[in-house]
Amino acid sequence: MDITIHSSFLPQDDPEAALNFYRDTLGFEVRNDVGSDGMRWITVGPPGQPGTSIVLHPPAVDPGITDEERRTIIEMMAKGTYGGLLLATKDLDDTFERLQAGDIDVVQEPTEQPYGVRDCAVRDPAGNLIRIQELR
Repeated sequence: MDITIHSSFLPQDDPEAALNFYRDTLGFEVRNDVGSDGMRWITVGPPGQPGTSIVLHPPAVDPGITDEERRTIIEMMAKGTYGGLLLATKDLDDTFERLQAGDIDVVQEPTEQPYGVRDCAVRDPAGNLIRIQELR
């Protein structure tokens, strides 16, 4: 089989803040930006990697979600426990320094983890946990 990861989905509740974080802070390309009924789906991805994207979508808009599930998703987003993403970089210290230059929510500074990786963690504007691991 030849299978790749094409897109992952993360909720966003403020499209402009999401654009500022993913495009302006992380340096991702905007690949698509579509709206319907006052909602926006924004597709971003790392430059030079056209086959890998993240779709930033309005939370809990799936028609199969119940009102109770919708409330739970929004509550989990507010606590930062709903969505997450693991990114990688060759120079974690430089990346973290650039992130700190922006207005971001730092969860963990670069740290050598007991499970053998060095990483840091921040939250995007919607509360999604973004871990950035150093490539070795």
